Amino acid sequence: MRVHLVDGTYELFRSYFGAPSATAPDGREVGATRGLLRSLNALVRGPGVTHVAIAFDTVIESFRNQLFAGYKTSAGIEPELHAQFPLAEAAAEALGMTVWRMVEFEADDALATFAARAAALPEIEQVVICSPDKDLTQCVRAARVVTLDRMRGVVRDEAAVRDKFGVGPASIPDYLALVGDPADGIPGLPRWGPRSTATVLARWEHLERIPPSPAAWEVVVRGASGLAETLAARRDDALLYRTLATLRTDVPLTEDLAALAWHGPDLARLEPLCRAIGDESFLARAR
Repeated sequence: MRVHLVDGTYELFRSYFGAPSATAPDGREVGATRGLLRSLNALVRGPGVTHVAIAFDTVIESFRNQLFAGYKTSAGIEPELHAQFPLAEAAAEALGMTVWRMVEFEADDALATFAARAAALPEIEQVVICSPDKDLTQCVRAARVVTLDRMRGVVRDEAAVRDKFGVGPASIPDYLALVGDPADGIPGLPRWGPRSTATVLARWEHLERIPPSPAAWEVVVRGASGLAETLAARRDDALLYRTLATLRTDVPLTEDLAALAWHGPDLARLEPLCRAIGDESFLARAR
């Protein structure tokens, strides 16, 4: 049995920028929601998809904004996209999917929490996290928990994560702390680029294990002395950035595995929703 966990925020963003614009009978922009319905319908009807859930950033801000003022916010998000989050959540629910609406935590935290929970169950063959977001690669465990970029058809197990980033899943938060993650507002440290960071972390795995003196690093890194100086001067910043990049696995999700079983769309919800967004032609596909 496989569990599919979907990054709803990413899917909605992808639909907004990739699907045609569309207007509902009441004048609202609903193109992203229409595109999301078709994308999720294709997913749940794919081979081996029996248990599925989707998480959304109902509120973009989270507890991380209290830790760091520069962390990502809803500022700059197109109003027509932002307004479709509640509609997208209702659409996923109408398709019969378990929906997690995140407020204090982020969608990625919910996915990480259930991925860890499901991976511990003996009946689970594999957990598939449907997202290309590099943050979520920290959840990968061998071939038991993998990420899937649905648009490109790329599956990343632990070996693929190492091949892509030069470090294992456990080091991804440390990697992002040093390199930075502009999408999340994590600035990283000056001079620490992807290559130097991967080289050092491949040897030492975590920030606190990196020796203060570059002479003890046991790896050859260009500009090592400058990197060591930066890390020494801004170690506290790096540790904070790692905290921001580390996904929580303690989100209080109430659903068990049985709750994620997909039994088809909830037509009592889907029919009025499709009428509301002016997309009744989708009902034939859903049935």
